[in-house]
Amino acid sequence: MIRQTQPQVRPATPGFSRLGGIAAFGFAFLIVLSNVLVVPAGLPRTGAGIGEVTAFFGEEGELVGLGSALTPAAWALATLFGAGAVATMRRSERERGEAWSLLGFAGILLQNAAFAAVIAIRLAIASTTADASSATSALWALHDALFTLNGTFLALALVGLSVGGRRAGLVRPWHGALGLLSAALLFTSATLAPLVIDHAGPLGLLGLGGWLLWVVWLAAYGAVLVRVRTGPVSPASPASPQLG
Repeated sequence: MIRQTQPQVRPATPGFSRLGGIAAFGFAFLIVLSNVLVVPAGLPRTGAGIGEVTAFFGEEGELVGLGSALTPAAWALATLFGAGAVATMRRSERERGEAWSLLGFAGILLQNAAFAAVIAIRLAIASTTADASSATSALWALHDALFTLNGTFLALALVGLSVGGRRAGLVRPWHGALGLLSAALLFTSATLAPLVIDHAGPLGLLGLGGWLLWVVWLAAYGAVLVRVRTGPVSPASPASPQLG
């Protein structure tokens, strides 16, 4: 008589996935907080005149420094979130010969690098003397270009982790659709970067709308990773992540 072995179930533990989920919440909180500090104070929009830029950074240099102080922790948390998402999805992706999570992780790393340059430029402008208007003008033009083009990397992160999450059974349809919509808005804004920079108007809302959806998507992804459980495993099949 052949005995049927029941698949073993691994116990639910906090694990690396949950750590990545907590990091997603922290990242979302810090990027919102840093914007809450500088945007109401009058941070110039993309394409703002050099007079407005000089006035803001001359008067609010300390506030810019305070907002910038939050960003190293935000980048570290973003990287941890991406690593947690990859760790959760990678086994099932290898079985299918896919790498969507790695695409998303690459997008997170690239956006960290791009935004590090954006923050560095803001700090440089804040420390530039008032009579160095030509240097400030060049720095702000570079800031606007990097800030807008960064939407490309956010779009990669959104597409990779949304599609990978759907394929792995982690992300629900509405969550995946939200990520793809956000990616479309951000990528369109990056593609139209020259127009967005040179013409203040409704085109700037593309990036803003995409960014707001990105924050909601990020918080929802954090909830997914915090709730993830390791599903049934047997000698013949690897574990697949499931929501608890």
